[in-house]
Amino acid sequence: MKVWKQLTIYIGESNHWHHQPLYMAIIETARQRGLAGATVTRAIAGYGKNSTIHTTQLWELSADLPIVVTIIDSEKAIADFIPLVQEMVKDGLVALQTVEIIHHAPL
Repeated sequence: MKVWKQLTIYIGESNHWHHQPLYMAIIETARQRGLAGATVTRAIAGYGKNSTIHTTQLWELSADLPIVVTIIDSEKAIADFIPLVQEMVKDGLVALQTVEIIHHAPL
């Protein structure tokens, strides 16, 4: 069993970095740096520091749905990547936790 780190980044769908969606910029940068993998999840509802609820409900039609970017890799790889994420994420939350890798097989 390996012990790795999980970097979880909570941002809005409308966040951008150099004229592209921030979530794409983050995973492209992670891929270029050789991190093991990244997943982007679009949430159906959520709220952040300003307490405004963003949802997929038709009567509210939010243009800023919550996005969660999850990246898992070795402690060193994640530690090296964090400064880039901090530079890119101007409005959001970045969390770090230790995870035990039970099984890791190529997809």
